[in-house]
Amino acid sequence: MDGGTQYNLRTVEEVFRDFKGRRAGLMKALTTGLSSLFFFSLKFLNNVGDFYEQCDPEKENLCLYGYPNEQWEVTLPAEEVPPELPEPALGINFARDGMQEKDWLSLVAVHSDAWLLAVAFYFGARFGFDKADRKRLFTMINDLPTIFEIVTGSAKKLAKEKSSVSNHSSNKSKSNSKARGSEPAKFSKSMQAKDEEEGLEEEEEEEDNEEHGETLCGACGENYASDEFWICCDICEMWFHGKCVKITPASAEHIKQYKCPSCSNKRARS
Repeated sequence: MDGGTQYNLRTVEEVFRDFKGRRAGLMKALTTGLSSLFFFSLKFLNNVGDFYEQCDPEKENLCLYGYPNEQWEVTLPAEEVPPELPEPALGINFARDGMQEKDWLSLVAVHSDAWLLAVAFYFGARFGFDKADRKRLFTMINDLPTIFEIVTGSAKKLAKEKSSVSNHSSNKSKSNSKARGSEPAKFSKSMQAKDEEEGLEEEEEEEDNEEHGETLCGACGENYASDEFWICCDICEMWFHGKCVKITPASAEHIKQYKCPSCSNKRARS
C-alpha cells in the first residue's frame, strides 16, 4: 500500500529509518501531537478526530497504514495476494462505536506496534540479516517507547517512576556525603571545601542527566536531549521538543501558562 514503492533497505540503519518513519505517521493518527511538517495545515490540528471520522463502521474493512515519509492513511487492504508487505490489522473501523474512544485507540495502537515489528523483520528476512543484525535492529527499536505506551500515557508514567528512583538515589548519596563530611577532617579545611564543592557540582550534573534522560517528547516520542529546547505543559506536565510544538525559547518567555496541543483540544471540546 506504499504506492508501488521499490524497497532496497540493505542495512539495519535503513530498516530502522523506515520503521521510525512509519511509526511517526501512526503516532500522528493516534495522538493529538503536532508535527512541524503539518503545523500550518489546519486539517492536522486534531489528528485523532480526523482518524476517528475516517474509521466509519459503515464502510468496508479498513486498515491503518503508516508510511516511511511519516504520513498515515486509512484505506482498504492490499488487493494482491500475497501482499508485498505484511498487512496491518483488518477491520479496525468495525469496533469503533462498540468501545470507548480511548480503549479503541489503545487497541489500534497495539495492533500498530505489532505491524511495525512485522514489517521491520520482514525486511530483515528478505535482505538476509544475520543474528547480530536482527539483534541490533531489535535493540534500536526497543529503545523507543511503543505506540501503545504513548497513546495510553504509560511511557510518561514509566519515565516519572525512573526519575523518582533516580532522585531517591541522588538524595541518599547526598545524605551519605554530608554524613562523611561531619567526620574529623584529615586534610586542611581549604582542600576539603574545594573537594566538597566539586563533588556537589558532579552530583548536580549527574542528577540532571538521570532525571531527564528518560523523559520522552509527548509529540514525537523521542528521548530528552540536553542540547535541544524543551517545554513542559502546565496542565498534563508532559514535556515536548520546542520544534515539535513550534515554540522557541524567545516565545516561551512570554507564555505565562503553556498548554500542549492535547490539553488545548480537550479544553475546546468541553
